[in-house]
Amino acid sequence: MRSFWGLLRAYWISDRWREAWALTSAVVLLSAAASKSSVWLAQASGSFISTIASFHDLGVSAIDEVLMAAATLVGLALLKFVVFISFRHYFSTTLHRKWRQWLDSQFNAALLSDRRPYYHLLVMGASDEGANVPDNIDQRIQESIKAMTGNALGMAMGLISVVTSVYFVGEMLLSTSVAVEGLDFLGPYASAVLVFGLAVTYVPLSTAIALRIGRAIEALNMAMLRAEGSYRAELATLVRRILPIAAARGEKVQASIHRRQYQSIDRTWGLQNKVSAIFLAFNGSYNYITQRVVAYLPNLPAYMQGGISFRTYITGSELASELISDCSWVIQVMPDIANLRANVNRVVELADAIERVQDAQAFYRETGVSEFRYEQQAPERGLAVQGLELMFAGKDAQPFLRLARLSIKPGQWIFVRGPSGSGKSCLIKALNGLWPYGRGRVIMPEGMKALYACQDTRLPQASLKQLIAMPEDEHEHRDLEVAAIMSAVGLGEFIPSMGNPYYRGRRWDDVLSGGQKQKVVLARILLHTPDVLFLDEATAALDPEARTEFHRLVRQYCPKATVLSVMHEQTPPTDSLGRPFYHAILNIENGRAGLEPVVMPAPPPIRDVRGGLRSMLSVMRHLP
Repeated sequence: MRSFWGLLRAYWISDRWREAWALTSAVVLLSAAASKSSVWLAQASGSFISTIASFHDLGVSAIDEVLMAAATLVGLALLKFVVFISFRHYFSTTLHRKWRQWLDSQFNAALLSDRRPYYHLLVMGASDEGANVPDNIDQRIQESIKAMTGNALGMAMGLISVVTSVYFVGEMLLSTSVAVEGLDFLGPYASAVLVFGLAVTYVPLSTAIALRIGRAIEALNMAMLRAEGSYRAELATLVRRILPIAAARGEKVQASIHRRQYQSIDRTWGLQNKVSAIFLAFNGSYNYITQRVVAYLPNLPAYMQGGISFRTYITGSELASELISDCSWVIQVMPDIANLRANVNRVVELADAIERVQDAQAFYRETGVSEFRYEQQAPERGLAVQGLELMFAGKDAQPFLRLARLSIKPGQWIFVRGPSGSGKSCLIKALNGLWPYGRGRVIMPEGMKALYACQDTRLPQASLKQLIAMPEDEHEHRDLEVAAIMSAVGLGEFIPSMGNPYYRGRRWDDVLSGGQKQKVVLARILLHTPDVLFLDEATAALDPEARTEFHRLVRQYCPKATVLSVMHEQTPPTDSLGRPFYHAILNIENGRAGLEPVVMPAPPPIRDVRGGLRSMLSVMRHLP
């Protein structure tokens, strides 16, 4: 799906090809029937107009003939629009829905695969080096795919109608064609040749003009999609940061950002309006002149020479109008074609980016150094790091953090310490394959289950049980098991509603406080009991007592887990008896990381009780 035609035909050669072709066949047959009914309508229209024109010559049967011609015309119109067109609309919209559903599932499966391309695309899209990745991925998946599939089906149905209409109309024109004086060499096909000749010369010239306008429309549509997507993304970001904006009274700054981004929309929209007005003027003039003047010209010589009757002349002109109108289909749908190409280009860009990011390191090497090696070793050897260097983007970037060697034994807890901005969280991300730039070896214990708990606790729209069960399906865990863990971590009040994606009509992300969200993460840890646990400021929203309880529960439920933890504190936390949870400290200073043991606090001095009593008695003797 990385090319224009590859994207458009993918559904028809997928595992759902039977569904696609069944619906397509229904649309094609109904389009052909609608085209054939257009011929019948042209004949009935010619008969009706001719009956009115000769009303005074028909005598006593005039009213009956007019009513019969009118009834035939109405009946054929109902057959075309109520039966053929409406059923075609139903099948075509069903095809549109099924096609879009399939494409949406394909893109979501590709974005949310085990290689996490969505993460890499969004990380790069938010950076200064993101020029080589598509913007506004959400808009591309939702709006661009919907518009692309709808426009493509409209184009296909229009093309089918053109082909079938030209066939049926051409067949009728040939059957009613007569000789024309001066064109004797064409024999009885002279009047039909005049109609075809007019269509061949008149339509291409008008189409060429429409194509020039169409290219301008396509470019403006692309610009409009980008501008609208950026503005919508900024509004979506505002929803996620409402508190910081309100706390800082940053409304004026945010409003200026919105104004600046909307100016791009307004500017592009203004140009679109001008081009649309030009196209509307051209298309309206073209249609009117075609239907009222041009369509009546080819059969006029034969009528003037008396070769055909007035009824035949009107019928032939109606057929000529239908033929020219169908051949002018490209002109009528030029804005739709431009919109189709703009949306297809945006979807193809996304498909290409998803494919490129499947090899994340090759993708990042386009903008910097990415030479990480992720390996495995025997579980009893634990986790190891060798020659790790973390960098930012840029081919000549220098490491901001170096870790020559680190070996963590199974069950060992390591506390990562360092000043803000020293690279603590970057280190945790690198060990999990989520830091883009740098080099080094990361060796994980083979077959061990790892879990990464980060500080950002924004929750997707799911039930509380599903949020706790992630990444596994909620049905793999019994309600009683999850409820017991929720009670243990302090979320017991929500147990009755844990299977619902909403709590009193609100999403869980809006209901739970920062500390409660981190308790959800704790519940996830206790449910899955990982062998390797990475804590990236996963207790930042908890008070000291809750932070101690967090560590106690992890120690209780995951007694054999290897833990690597980043926290705000400079001193590793201890239990209620003053014993440290962590065995060693990974200290980051001046761009380098080194391991040092945790020093056990000295026990408090034992006081001499007898000496204390003697001092008290001495003091009391001096009292008055």
